[in-house]
Amino acid sequence: MAEHNELGKEGEDIAADYLEKKGYEILRRNYRFLKSELDIVAKCGNQLVVVEVKTRASRFMAGPEQTVTMKKQREIIRAANAFIEEYKIAYETRFDIISIILNSQEQEIEHLEDAFYPVL
Repeated sequence: MAEHNELGKEGEDIAADYLEKKGYEILRRNYRFLKSELDIVAKCGNQLVVVEVKTRASRFMAGPEQTVTMKKQREIIRAANAFIEEYKIAYETRFDIISIILNSQEQEIEHLEDAFYPVL
């Protein structure tokens, strides 16, 4: 596995643990729809929470959360709609980003709730 893929997998594991400690119920990880993927789908209270996890070794260029472009948001929303239809989910849906900086000197987690909204 490529080094960046290992970093991403480790970041997703950290994010899932973080969410579980905050009381979220992880429903699914790495849900695929066509070419899109939902990193984490969780339930928090009466909300379905779709979480995009961005892990980087540093903030050298852009913060991980800044890499979730409009195109990426549309892909996430499309995959979330497929998940909702497939599992007949009737909860309000929220889109979050968990940004993780992970290297030998630090582990920083930032959870951005309601990071973006579906565009009509």
